[in-house]
Amino acid sequence: MQYAPPMLATQPANGFTCGMDWARDDHAIAIVDSHGRQVHRSTIEHSAAGLRELLGLLARTGVSEVAIERPDGPVVDTLLDAGITVVVISPNQLKNLRSRYGSAGNKDDRFDAFVLADTLRTDRARLRPLVADSPATAALRATCRARRDLIAHRVAVANQRREHLKRVFPGAIGLFEDLDSAISLNFLTRFDCQDRADWLTPTRLGGWLKSVRYTGRTAPATLHARLTAAPRGATGAEGATHAHITRALVATLRTLVEQIKILEQQIGEQLGAHARAHLHQLAALGNHLRGTASGRNR
Repeated sequence: MQYAPPMLATQPANGFTCGMDWARDDHAIAIVDSHGRQVHRSTIEHSAAGLRELLGLLARTGVSEVAIERPDGPVVDTLLDAGITVVVISPNQLKNLRSRYGSAGNKDDRFDAFVLADTLRTDRARLRPLVADSPATAALRATCRARRDLIAHRVAVANQRREHLKRVFPGAIGLFEDLDSAISLNFLTRFDCQDRADWLTPTRLGGWLKSVRYTGRTAPATLHARLTAAPRGATGAEGATHAHITRALVATLRTLVEQIKILEQQIGEQLGAHARAHLHQLAALGNHLRGTASGRNR
């Protein structure tokens, strides 16, 4: 069974609509009347006091609908909890809408708040109110967002480590296929500078690979040849100093990789719970329909 998404009323309650341009520290507010005239413009802080001020403003002016660029966060939660209808207009849509008002397309928070408010007034037939997520869906979104952010951190740290190794230990970069793999992290933990890598021979490298249960198919002699063919890195006191940085970056990457895996497991569990809940709802609906059909057949 499919359910149609909710629609906005033909006219906004009391004839007023509000637009809110979200920012990190404060938010621009604009309210327009049924003729598109801006009747209020202000800025509120991104704080508990600022959100209370926003709700008070909406109550005083009789506004029950707010257009905003993002579908989540404390501002959206506050509005939904207060019974305010929230309509999301994406940043890309907003960028295109500016031309309707003769703007050159440059970002201006106060003007964008007006565009959001007026678009909510004029384009009601194609806009849809935001439906609040269930607690389970909200938790899943938060977990996915946290995983995405950690992956961005991992990429940044990996890039930092690559640039670091180019300067102080180039041989470690092309040794294994993936610089972020477990075997590469293990290698840099044990051989964090050129001096320690110089101890290796094909035989010694083969023994170490066996000790860490290396499953790659590249022969130790081939890996050793890659290591010795690369430009030499820093040695002596300079190499030892840079080795501290190498170990710090490797430890950071290990932590990020581990936590990303944990979040991925949690996402799988949350998705499984969602699926079970959905199947339970379908089963309940089926039982209801069967009971209805049985009642008609009597």
